[in-house]
Amino acid sequence: MQNLEQLYEEYFQTVNKYLFCLTHNVDISEELTQETFYRAVKKINTYRGECKISVWLCQIAKNLWYDYCRKSKKVINTDEQELFKIQSPDKLGEQVILNDEKMSLYKKMQKLDEKTREVIYLRITGELSFKEIGTILNKTENWARTTYYRGKIKLKESD
Repeated sequence: MQNLEQLYEEYFQTVNKYLFCLTHNVDISEELTQETFYRAVKKINTYRGECKISVWLCQIAKNLWYDYCRKSKKVINTDEQELFKIQSPDKLGEQVILNDEKMSLYKKMQKLDEKTREVIYLRITGELSFKEIGTILNKTENWARTTYYRGKIKLKESD
């Protein structure tokens, strides 16, 4: 097993991106990322090596997210301040259009079933491969690929 500090440095970004895909909130994703690594350290002896360590960590993260949702009894929506962050005043018009498109996409995605929505979030925001998505969701790579493309078709049809 790798040095725990090295494990943290190598997989922090992956886990944090994955959680941000689920939470759409920087603070919550960072908090849950820290908790993920804390739990991983406590349960490192349960890692059997049947999947990549990144997948194992993302499964822990997903379970923590579900616990968080159950405790708060709601699903967390996108943080509007993050979504509408303007980087430079001279690009205000472009940024407003981009933000409108993001909002429109997120609204359309809310109409999709939970699994399809999760696959699309993981693919677009988390930049995960279909194989990684399939493993995280306990499905096959082909299932993740098919679900993603069917979801894209549904999004296009809702225009």
